[in-house]
Amino acid sequence: MGESIKLIANNKKAYHDYFIEETYEAGIALHGTEVKSLRLGKCSIKESFVRIEDGEVLIYGMHISPYEKGNIFNKDPLRVKKLLLHRHEIGRMAGKIAAKGYTLVPLRVYFKGSLVKVEIGLAKGKKLYDKRQDIAKKDQRREAEQEFKQRLR
Repeated sequence: MGESIKLIANNKKAYHDYFIEETYEAGIALHGTEVKSLRLGKCSIKESFVRIEDGEVLIYGMHISPYEKGNIFNKDPLRVKKLLLHRHEIGRMAGKIAAKGYTLVPLRVYFKGSLVKVEIGLAKGKKLYDKRQDIAKKDQRREAEQEFKQRLR
């Protein structure tokens, strides 16, 4: 049976700004009060990004609000966090980033069972005209759905 997934944070901006080619699921190294804060849903990944440094995958700019009852045990909300991936996955990502101009973007943070996971996307940046095309497609789909609803009435 599949484990339950509870979404904590979603990065909608990433889907608007990038073409997502591949996705990876990574664990994240956290401290106790950070996990408690995540259970309350206090996380933001809008301005965050992922880098590979010295064979380790690190996430920058992921904001986890301090836990109210954590006092001295609270960590810096914007500290750099290590992501946990297999070595062969890191190697594959590093190769594509170096060769083809891809970047790594965090897409969502969620609980999988009792573990905190981050979904990372191997992404290529969109140009302005690509964004305009996506907006036009969304508008067309929305208009078509409205017409369909009116026909049903």
